[in-house]
Amino acid sequence: MRKVAFYTLGCKLNFSETSTIARMFEKRGYQKVEFTEQPDIFVINTCSVTENADKKCKKIVREAKAISPDSYIIIIGCYAQLKPKEISEIKGVDAVLGAAEKFQLLDILDGFIKSNTPKVYASDIKEANTFHSGYSMNDRTRTFLKVQDGCNYNCTFCTIPLARGKSRSDTIENVLVNAREIAATEVKEVVLTGVNLGDYGIIDGKRQYRFFDLVKELDKVEGIDRIRISSIEPNLLTNEIIDFVARSQRFVPHFHIPLQSGSDKLLKNMRRRYERSLYAERVEKIKSVMPDCCIGVDVIVGFPGESEEEFMDTYRFLNELDVSYLHVFTYSERANTPAVDMDEVVPLKVRHERSKMLRTLSHKKRRAFYEQHLGAAKTVLFEHAEQDGMMHGFTENYIKVTAKYDPVLTNELKRIELVAINEEGTVDIKEAEPEYVSHV
Repeated sequence: MRKVAFYTLGCKLNFSETSTIARMFEKRGYQKVEFTEQPDIFVINTCSVTENADKKCKKIVREAKAISPDSYIIIIGCYAQLKPKEISEIKGVDAVLGAAEKFQLLDILDGFIKSNTPKVYASDIKEANTFHSGYSMNDRTRTFLKVQDGCNYNCTFCTIPLARGKSRSDTIENVLVNAREIAATEVKEVVLTGVNLGDYGIIDGKRQYRFFDLVKELDKVEGIDRIRISSIEPNLLTNEIIDFVARSQRFVPHFHIPLQSGSDKLLKNMRRRYERSLYAERVEKIKSVMPDCCIGVDVIVGFPGESEEEFMDTYRFLNELDVSYLHVFTYSERANTPAVDMDEVVPLKVRHERSKMLRTLSHKKRRAFYEQHLGAAKTVLFEHAEQDGMMHGFTENYIKVTAKYDPVLTNELKRIELVAINEEGTVDIKEAEPEYVSHV
């Protein structure tokens, strides 16, 4: 039995796809093993959101060859679609497959026979027009369920439409089939994933559903305790979705909403489809119906034309906004994007200084959010991982907690009380007092 190992860079969507491809290998008689167990085949699923992700791919190839010198190395994912020739020139790479080919790799690379030159199968991105469903399994406590792929937005800084193609979705019927399969495995939490999740519902180029239609149907699936929405554009996060999540017993109070900039001028130059006033309205609406809700924010620093004044305006806007944490991205030039040709380039040193400021603000925001909930009773889903005799978990509203390792608690939901923030920045807990119901 030949052994195959996988390594995933990037987003939750990549994790769902890697896991799905791994199951395809297992059905063909391959044995899935860990990266260090001298596999015969490596499949590396890449990201290309930042230059750093590209460099990581090269490093992983080197490490794979050090572990198993005679192995067959396959590169898939966004980087593979964008720069197939560049990847094929990395020493040790045997095959590169683009977005339209990666789910057919077992047939395309039948037998995984090495040749003198790397094989490259990367069609034009227009060929990536079929939706391939998938979900992660046995990799983490929670499952990432893919319901949408591709994007029609064409933001000026982003390569994802070039790497993944046009927006396309699974049918509601098939998503529900996958959700019920996941429920049967006793997984407690499902995270809905996609490139532009709120744009769910386009099939064969035509809109057939809305994201809200999917949310309502998934809420009926028995056997899943928690459903989390990964990331959703502010212009697609409607009041009806917010109100529904507030009433739901399955959808948790946690939204991750990309902002990218607090400057309306920069938002326009980025081709974002909202102004900051809409973003503020969404946050206010969420907090009005779910005061405990965790709200995460994506923000880019150093985009061309971002003056010191505009950056500080973004900083003040985020500082005053009732959000819980930030994912900060330092702008990096990406080939074939309109932003590359824009004037007023922000020096790298300034980009890194601004990034550091916002990461410090994120730390303060997260701590303040945690402090608001100390003394409250919450439900924690504990993770598999054990480190130094401790284990971690997340509450429904995404507060990270720490507890003494107990294998019985793994993948279990437990009612706890949030006690104090520890040196690691996570929250120490104790078992919650039982709730007594009066019968008087």
